[in-house]
Amino acid sequence: MRVGLYPGTFDPITLGHIDIIRRAAALVDKLVIGVAINRDKGPLFTLEERVAMIEAECAQLTQQTGTEIVAHPFENLLIDCARDVGAQIIVRGLRAVADFEYEFQMVGMNRALDDTIETVFLMAEARHQAIASKLVKEIARLDGDVSKFVTPRVNDALKDRLG
Repeated sequence: MRVGLYPGTFDPITLGHIDIIRRAAALVDKLVIGVAINRDKGPLFTLEERVAMIEAECAQLTQQTGTEIVAHPFENLLIDCARDVGAQIIVRGLRAVADFEYEFQMVGMNRALDDTIETVFLMAEARHQAIASKLVKEIARLDGDVSKFVTPRVNDALKDRLG
């Protein structure tokens, strides 16, 4: 069984994330969405809320793709999380060239820690390339319309939280 790990904070999950999840599901038998517990980032949503959003948004994708998609919170090194869930592949989404420099460094470090786990980069579709959770939260905080960037369920959660 080929297992992939797609890590991030997903605060909140966006249409860009969902695009990468949908396309990554075609590459693996099981896709683990690694939900980072990053206390330094001060997430808007709790870990439990982020996991619940991912599970709700991915339930239909599991049915559509036939790939098992599960959320898995983690606070350890990414490479250790990959080992914990039995992943052979780490999936990373790229939006722009600026993302690549950071990701290139991460791949080098992860390969030094465990060269049996590959990293696969997926480019977000053009219509999703500008979407970043940080920007979505900023727009929502200023009463902007984020419905083009998130699902209706996540949009409602943002309104409830920032309302």
